[in-house]
Amino acid sequence: MLLAAQPQLVTPVLQVVQRVITRHLLDAAELPADEGQGGAVTLIQRFGSAGNLNIHLHCLVLDGVYRCGADGAPTFVEKEAPTDDELHALLQTVITRLMKMLTRRGVLVEDMGQTWLAEPDADGEESRTLRPLQAAAITYRIAFGPRAGQKVLTLRGAMPRKATARQPLCADIDGFSLHAAVRVEAHDRKRLEQLCRYITRPALSDERIQLNAAGQVELKLKTPWRDGTTHLVMSPLEFMQRLAALVPRPRLHLIRYHGVLAPNARLRPLVVPQEPSAQAQAATEAAVAAACEAETVQAQPRRISWARLLKRVFDIDMQHCPNCGGGELKIIAAILERPVIEKILSHLGLDPQPPPRGRGREAGQDFAT
Repeated sequence: MLLAAQPQLVTPVLQVVQRVITRHLLDAAELPADEGQGGAVTLIQRFGSAGNLNIHLHCLVLDGVYRCGADGAPTFVEKEAPTDDELHALLQTVITRLMKMLTRRGVLVEDMGQTWLAEPDADGEESRTLRPLQAAAITYRIAFGPRAGQKVLTLRGAMPRKATARQPLCADIDGFSLHAAVRVEAHDRKRLEQLCRYITRPALSDERIQLNAAGQVELKLKTPWRDGTTHLVMSPLEFMQRLAALVPRPRLHLIRYHGVLAPNARLRPLVVPQEPSAQAQAATEAAVAAACEAETVQAQPRRISWARLLKRVFDIDMQHCPNCGGGELKIIAAILERPVIEKILSHLGLDPQPPPRGRGREAGQDFAT
């Protein structure tokens, strides 16, 4: 709730976490801070598996540090997987430094040996709208409407799940948790891709959302809860309240790069694969052209086409016939003249809306056959 209500704290919190992890890797490699650099990519997740507001950090951390030799070439020094005791000590250090940072910024108030959260600014439209939505999304309650303050309805269809044993390399202290049980070996690109797809997944998937006979939204949980709950039931308005709380603030970057992977890092060009030079690319193109003289080969574009993006995001297939399903469609004309567009839409029984003022002929570019 703290990071949701005060998004400006996300960056300093992330900086503390990365400094502690990098210092741990440098100590393991027996290197001072000025002779080695770590690297990481952080994905800031704002949701839990039940569509609830749960801000947490997914960090892809290099299992080691880069050390520059006498010739300036970086050498990677790998570190072994941490032990449970090391992970526990690491989390304790993170907690201590986070508490000091929040106290220094006035977010926490410390007096007479007690620490509590400072009163937030209750003025403004934001406090009257966003914060109730965020608090309700965290506690699985309804923010506004006839059922305001009540718990979200649940469906129980599975047997209560037994408590599982504590996983290795997973430390939990006073509400803070640090998990380091997932490790991808070098050059295992397939598993690395699976991990990246997992941590960059959207908040909800279409397969887990459906409407029941009463018009309510049923959200299926990925894993049944310990009490046997398998679905959350909400009205459409309550479901929209839940989604509104998950939307990040404007200009809040959810992907961060650290160390040698940072955009302006000095060692980044030496450790990150770069695009081939113009000379090498020309030689490659010449070789491909010579090898494909007898057969025409269409080069795959670097950017995804709009048709493929519509298919991937909205499941709208613009490349195949919706009637037969097998015929491939192609653009035969682009209609830009407004009278022609109005005539076609009127023939189809649609009411064409006038284009926005000032856009001129560009307003008709949305219509194409």
